[in-house]
This record gives sequence, structure tokens and C-alpha cells, in this order.
Amino acid sequence: MFYAVISLAVMGAVFGVILAVAGKKFAVEVDPRIEAIQKILPGANCGSCGYPGCSNYAEAIVLDGAAMSLCPSCGSDAAKEIGEIMGVAVDGEMGQRKVAQLMCAGGTGKAKPLYKYEGIQDCKAAALQYKGPKVCNYGCFGLGTCVASCPFCAITMGDDGLPVIDRDVCTGCGVCVRECPQQVLQLAPVGQLVHVRCSNKDKGKDAKAACEVACIKCKICEKNCPEGAIKVVGDLGSSIAVIDYEKCTNCGICVEKCPTKVIEKQEPVAEIGCRDTNENAAEASTGCALCGACKE
Repeated sequence: MFYAVISLAVMGAVFGVILAVAGKKFAVEVDPRIEAIQKILPGANCGSCGYPGCSNYAEAIVLDGAAMSLCPSCGSDAAKEIGEIMGVAVDGEMGQRKVAQLMCAGGTGKAKPLYKYEGIQDCKAAALQYKGPKVCNYGCFGLGTCVASCPFCAITMGDDGLPVIDRDVCTGCGVCVRECPQQVLQLAPVGQLVHVRCSNKDKGKDAKAACEVACIKCKICEKNCPEGAIKVVGDLGSSIAVIDYEKCTNCGICVEKCPTKVIEKQEPVAEIGCRDTNENAAEASTGCALCGACKE
């Protein structure tokens, strides 16, 4: 028994030395710039930059010369920081950040139910059952797939069964937009305050029968917009009011004129994410996942 223990100890020591030598001999050197850039990136691995994760994007910047402004969660200041690490000047702004917007107001009590859904609490699963549990085939199912998919915890479910988006936390990564089977989520500039909260393209009479706050294609908004920024687009059987965000000035005239009040004007928010508003900005700039916990 004694000799067996001694033998195992000796073998362990020998193998330990061999592994230590091999580790040093075959070690792969990592460019320190990759780790430095990783600390600037949010670390959520949402894939919106086109790479599987933040570490992959950092490697692509250093090794492949990828653009330094592909991360929607990073502002122009972050891009400039990355530029400093790479020794490249990054001029100009990245533009106004975008946030997710819900194009549906048909929550509980407004959109008529078709049946009581008792299946898997997932919008994609519900979409397989007669196009969802509501009479409106275009509206939000309210089962929280967007909430579960958001890598920044920027979406919660409201009391009316519709997702609520925290524009202070949302980074515009677009994950919820891609995951929504109803396509009722879209990205819009954070400074754009006026939105049509309806995606129903049916004729006005049919849309109103399915939801009391549906767009009825009356074109009152189109006729009263001084900038020509809102149009009812499509044919007679399939159309919806759409806002051209580049033309819209947030005047709110369409909001006042809309007979079903499906056009909404939001209160403005800052054009910065939680990384910039976090009290511990120095710590937040090195690995903040923009989860929103700093606002609780």
C-alpha cells in the first residue's frame, strides 16, 4: 500500500512537470489588444455585430481589420476607444442609437381573443396554432418570447399582456426583432417619438372588428401631416399607416387626429445607454452587459 501511494505521487509529479513544460512550450500568445477591446464591448454576445460573440468580434477587429462600429450597443465614444487601442483615428459620430418599438397596442381588453391558449408560453409555439390566440392575425401574442430573448433585460411584460421596452436600457441589438414571429417589433431612432402602434393590414372595417385600437386606414393622419411623413401604404385589401422617420418632426398632429388613437407620442429619453448613465462609469465601461440592474 505504501509503495503504491509513493508511485502515484511520483507519477503525478512527473506528469505535472511535463504539463507545465508543454504549457509554456506550446502556449498560444494572445494579442493584448483583443482583451482590451473585449473589456469595452458589452459582453452580451447578442450576435448583432455579425459575429458569434464579443470575443469573436474583438478578434476580428484585431486580426481581420473588421470595422470598429459594428456593435449597436456601443456608442461613438466606445468606437473611439477601440480606435485608440488599434492606433486608428475614428472620426465622426455613429449616428443616433436605435431602440426597439412595439407596433401593436392590442393588449388585454382591446384585441378580441379567438381562443384561450394554454400551450407552451412561447410566441413561436402559439403561432403554429391557428395563427395565434387573437382574432387579429397581425398582433402581439403576449407570451414573452421577446422578454426571454433580450440579452440586455430591456423588456418586461405589462399588465395588458404586451411587452414594455425600457428605452434607457435597450441597445438596439435587434435580437427581439428577429425572434418575434409576428414581426410587431422594429428598430427606430431613440429620438423618434411618434409611432403607429398597429400592424394589421386588413381593411379598416375588419381590422376594427378584431381590435378596437386598430388602424382603420382612414388616411386622416396622412392628410394632416405637414411634412408628408406618414402614409397609408399598400393596396385596398392590405395596407397600414407607416411613418417615414427621416421626415417626421415629432409634431404630434397625427396623434391628435387619429380617430382610434393608435398613433402614440412618447416622452423623450436620453440618447445614451446604461453604460453612460451608470454611477460607476469607470467600472461600467469595462464589461457592462447593459442588463439594467443599475436602474433598479
